[in-house]
Amino acid sequence: MAWTLFSVPTTKRAELDAVLKDDLLSRQSQKLREAAAVGGPSGTVYVLVEGATDAVRRADELLAAVGTQLPPSDAEPLYRRFKEEEEAASSGMGLFFTEE
Repeated sequence: MAWTLFSVPTTKRAELDAVLKDDLLSRQSQKLREAAAVGGPSGTVYVLVEGATDAVRRADELLAAVGTQLPPSDAEPLYRRFKEEEEAASSGMGLFFTEE
């Protein structure tokens, strides 16, 4: 699955929300995190879009108008962190719904 990761100033949140409502992008996995919560700069939101290759290309085009695509050296560790959080949340919910 293809993915892209952008840094968007919180001052452009309304524009970001409009971009993420794009017909193609709205059908992909989208994750937003306050950058400061994961060691990034305050006043910034990290945006991860994951999905079909053509949708990720579209995300790159549209998100470039509101933010900056992170270079691979920064994006790779953040992507792994997003995935680890997702897996931890999933396993936690599994424990919540497990019958004894």
